[in-house]
Amino acid sequence: MSKRVTIQGGAVQFRCPGCGLLHRVPFDETAYSPADPKKNRPMWTFNGSETAPTLSPSLLVRCSTGDDFKKLVCHSFIRDGKIQFLSDCTHSLAGQTVDLPPIAPAEKASEAGSDG
Repeated sequence: MSKRVTIQGGAVQFRCPGCGLLHRVPFDETAYSPADPKKNRPMWTFNGSETAPTLSPSLLVRCSTGDDFKKLVCHSFIRDGKIQFLSDCTHSLAGQTVDLPPIAPAEKASEAGSDG
């Protein structure tokens, strides 16, 4: 089975098939700089599987994209290698559950993060 996520520096990262962004989800303190205040360090649980990942709790990403700064909401659960998009998502996969796509090894977590 192909890898669906990569693990790097105490965080899981994956390409979201809904919004198209690379999401980085911290599961260990090493994902943060020691200078970051502890109160601002959201943390998820991760089952350790790169091929059938499960993260908890849900992942909520909000950002503005494009020249018109269109607001994007991507809210999902990742369970057993599938991503369940909740109805508050602003992309076309809202309300659907799909397989998490294989991730390209060279992708970096520089496009979007999570805001808990």
